[in-house]
Amino acid sequence: MSENAVQLVVVGSIGIDTIETPFDRRESILGGSASYACATSALFTDVGMVGVVGADFLAEYEALYAQFGINLTGLQKKDGETFRWSGVYKDNMDDRDTLSTELNVLAEFSPTLPAAYRKAPYVFLANIGPDLQQHVIDQIEKPEFVAMDTMDLWINIQRDALIKVIGQVDLLTLNESEARRLSGEHFLPRAAECLLEMGPRYVLIKKGEHGSMLFSKEGIFVLPAFPLNRVVDPTGAGDAFAGGFMGALAAMREVDQDRIRSAMVNGSVVASFAVEAFGLDRLKTLTRDEIDTRAHAFREMMRVPEALTPA
Repeated sequence: MSENAVQLVVVGSIGIDTIETPFDRRESILGGSASYACATSALFTDVGMVGVVGADFLAEYEALYAQFGINLTGLQKKDGETFRWSGVYKDNMDDRDTLSTELNVLAEFSPTLPAAYRKAPYVFLANIGPDLQQHVIDQIEKPEFVAMDTMDLWINIQRDALIKVIGQVDLLTLNESEARRLSGEHFLPRAAECLLEMGPRYVLIKKGEHGSMLFSKEGIFVLPAFPLNRVVDPTGAGDAFAGGFMGALAAMREVDQDRIRSAMVNGSVVASFAVEAFGLDRLKTLTRDEIDTRAHAFREMMRVPEALTPA
């Protein structure tokens, strides 16, 4: 894939994770928001990664990125160690305890976009500091659609900078507790109204195993999560959803309410595959045929006939 082919730019963290669940444990597996979002978006479109890794970043990790077809022109390599995270999931697989977080080279990350990336029409700002997200926005020439993610850390310590960035993007995505914290409103429709007033055209609230909700001036769209019999590793599920969503949307090359809803279905489906194995393992073998088959089944689950009037 040539540098000029980049349709979507993803900026985020790249990490080496140690994960323990009630079922198993894995050490030093590839993770980070950019890894999950790029792996899933690459299933639909040409994606360029912007992130930073250290001298300990293994050649096999980079080879895996290449296997996904991710453009790595924007991957920075610095002296030092790659960002590392370790955590343990509780029996419900929703709650987890973070055991360690080592920022390492991520602490001084300054996302610099290659020249061709700056012309990309679609941009996803994964969960990094709002100052870094702003730095990326300043480098993009004429984006057609910019989406951003955030977390409670930035809401707590960089609220003003975060609100400034939110006012410059097309879509804000965050989870329900973050939506409540940022808006100061408990009920999600009211929280979304407050967030829309900050400037984005769309607010996408992630609800974990309960799916997601899209809010805009055109109304509300509620999407369940694809039902699974078993979850192996939920790490990165939100980033996998966001990547699949943005990749599908970029592939359609036009944005409207219907296309965003359709892209959300694809995001939910690829996220459902991602959690079936540790890290990026399931995504290594995932095909478009598998995605399309599950997406069709998903739409059938949600199909509602016209209202029937009792006699």
